[in-house]
Amino acid sequence: MYYIVYSIFYLFSLLPLWVLYRISDFARIFLYYIIPYRKKIVLANLAIAFPEKTEEERKKIAWDFYRNFIDHFLETIKLLSANKNFLRAHFTIDNPEMLEEFFHQRRRCQLHLGHTFNWEYANNWFPYASDFPFIVVYMPIANKILDRLFHHLRTRTGTIEVAATNTRNRMLAFRHQLYLLALVGDQAPGSPDNAYWLHFFGKPAPFVRSPERGARSGNTPAVFVHFYKTARGKYRTKLILISDQPKALPEGELTRKYVSLLEWSIREEPALYLWTHRRWKYGWREEYEALIVDS
Repeated sequence: MYYIVYSIFYLFSLLPLWVLYRISDFARIFLYYIIPYRKKIVLANLAIAFPEKTEEERKKIAWDFYRNFIDHFLETIKLLSANKNFLRAHFTIDNPEMLEEFFHQRRRCQLHLGHTFNWEYANNWFPYASDFPFIVVYMPIANKILDRLFHHLRTRTGTIEVAATNTRNRMLAFRHQLYLLALVGDQAPGSPDNAYWLHFFGKPAPFVRSPERGARSGNTPAVFVHFYKTARGKYRTKLILISDQPKALPEGELTRKYVSLLEWSIREEPALYLWTHRRWKYGWREEYEALIVDS
């Protein structure tokens, strides 16, 4: 069954981007108006994040988001047959010299990302853009066929995938090596009472502790990845240093800086963020007070 699914997706990936975008335009109408896909969640999230905007302004962000959301999916499928030249034309890192400097210093580096489009392009391009072995921590997909398909898609250019469910054991194999480690820091924590709580767009939300703990334990430089878009299908990213000495920071400070940068990045281009992702799904309780790390 896997090979049948793979063949279908591969043939689909051979379509020109302009054809895929026409499909996206139709699918946006379908998912927004006819059979709304998580539309209530999207609008509720936007109401939390942007209470100062009018309802029409938030609906405009949602409408733009659905185009980016579907584009992201189709662009990801396109990667199955895309070559290095395609990636170079559609994804650019503004300041890769930051990574080169850490590599020459013989220091590992952590990239802290959010669910901002198009992270799959970044996943495929970073192995070309850096001398570091590139490792990505990911959440396995429940559907085994899709999990295998996306594993192939994400590792085809040299990326090493490490499941979030087995990170500690898998990372032992790299304990004596340099590497560039990508972590999606806005992934919902498995347990809200074992998380850092911060005000995200003014409302308390839990954030996983593991990215900060990893950076602090090895005093590993942490870099935020800001995505932005210059045209349809054309993405750029700017690397922003969070800290090159995270061990010297008070506990929680690295996460606070990350969340601050993430919120700024989203405000810059709100329609690029994954608003179907339920960032505020855990309600606030008084017992979480001790876990707040806001300054």
